[in-house]
Amino acid sequence: MSTQIPEQFKKGYKVPFQKQEAAPGLQTKLNPQPIDDITADGKPYKPSGKLDGRTAIITGADSGIGRSTAILFALEGANLTIHATEKEKHELKEVEKIIGQKTGGKCKVKSVILDLRKEAACKELIQKHVEGHGDKLDTLVLNHGTQNAFADITKLPSEQWLNTFDTNIHSFFFITRAAIPFLEKSAYPTITFNASINMAVGHPELIDYTSTKGAIIAFMRSLSNNIVGDRGIRCNAVAPGPIWTPLIPATMTDESLKSFGTGVPMSRAGQPVEVATCFVFLASADSSYISGQIIHVNGGVVIN
Repeated sequence: MSTQIPEQFKKGYKVPFQKQEAAPGLQTKLNPQPIDDITADGKPYKPSGKLDGRTAIITGADSGIGRSTAILFALEGANLTIHATEKEKHELKEVEKIIGQKTGGKCKVKSVILDLRKEAACKELIQKHVEGHGDKLDTLVLNHGTQNAFADITKLPSEQWLNTFDTNIHSFFFITRAAIPFLEKSAYPTITFNASINMAVGHPELIDYTSTKGAIIAFMRSLSNNIVGDRGIRCNAVAPGPIWTPLIPATMTDESLKSFGTGVPMSRAGQPVEVATCFVFLASADSSYISGQIIHVNGGVVIN
């Protein structure tokens, strides 16, 4: 019996864009839906117990990469705390429902709604997780973020610059610092950050966003050197792009939207599942000798 490969994985596929009023958008409003757990060969993701007995926090789990990562982690046997903001709380409930259906209710999932721009909320995220999972934390996946496009830097509001940094990098520090005392109790602790191809190529319409993604990589590398030896916590990053998710801002120019994904060697945008598999790898024992590194999931763009 032959397997039919979804159109979204074929060379030249162009995503039909739908602009939403605010970023990040809602996945339930996208058509077609991003692909969460079907791999590029057209087959359902096949778990093998890579994360059995582990617990993980996944931020921004309501849609896109975070949603797919949560589903794959659950399939691999992890118990989860999944996070979103108030705007995405209904999307997060949908993710919780999907995980329950796909795992037969075997995965313990705790949903947390928090504004992680606040240091107190970052501490609360860790506290809610350990309260719900028996004081156990093995893996931290920091995936949440925000972006809005401005073609002219002179029109980029100061408020947006500060908000982007509060969301995309300041919160990463606060969450990581609060998580380390619990992670170092784990036998195989990991922290994985979601960065972006833009930190290497410099997107002209996403200056503030790109700057935070560069900061994430610098933070990850310094953090790895600081804690992988003494505390045994491996730190890595995934740098995706271009991936079909609701994060794409409505403010981006029509020209950029039309060319989205077609400018890479594979001539298509990636799907969330193609990034989520990398997060599974970096959280599992398969990557036990890897820390301080970046996996570039970008359709064949060479990054040196």
